[in-house]
Amino acid sequence: MSQGKILRLPKNKKKRQIYFIVAGSLLGLLILAILTPSQPGPNLNPTLTAQTKQHQELIASWAPNARQMQKKYGILASISLAQAILESNWNQSELAQKYHNLYGVKAHGNQASILIETSEYENGHWLVIKDNFAVYPNWQASMEDHARLLKEGTPWNALQYQHVMAAKDYKKAAQALVADGYATDPAYAQKLINIIETWHLQRFDLPT
Repeated sequence: MSQGKILRLPKNKKKRQIYFIVAGSLLGLLILAILTPSQPGPNLNPTLTAQTKQHQELIASWAPNARQMQKKYGILASISLAQAILESNWNQSELAQKYHNLYGVKAHGNQASILIETSEYENGHWLVIKDNFAVYPNWQASMEDHARLLKEGTPWNALQYQHVMAAKDYKKAAQALVADGYATDPAYAQKLINIIETWHLQRFDLPT
């Protein structure tokens, strides 16, 4: 038989009564704690929650138009959305806010334009340059011009983005954007893929 400690009650009757009162009180408190539902903790990062909501609302406002662009031009809705998010920094860039240019599209010919600084990746380094960027009356015009650019190519190469248009899923399309010369950032494709998968933008893609 094990020689464990034995809880011994006080021999004095009054002490035994006090003991049972204390023990009963502790047991009652324990039961109350178990039965009381726990309250949710405070929101320690309300800014993050508000920002997430804003991002979701922005996606919801852009998504129907992105799907229309896929119907009209063939560019995957998830790609249109992810590029708009990345290029405009969730519609917060100067180009997006003031000039409705979601994609950092440069102006050509007689197109309305604005001279703005931008960063480009060349020969393993990021450089700050100034260039003329397209100005649009609204974001819908920017999204359509972007889709048209991918479908019809540049003024000097109609097949510039042929591999983007031929891609059947967002991963191949994202990689083709880099291969076809849309962006100079070597991490551009992975950034797009991360955005698409984080926000489940592929759910907006129409069957190809």
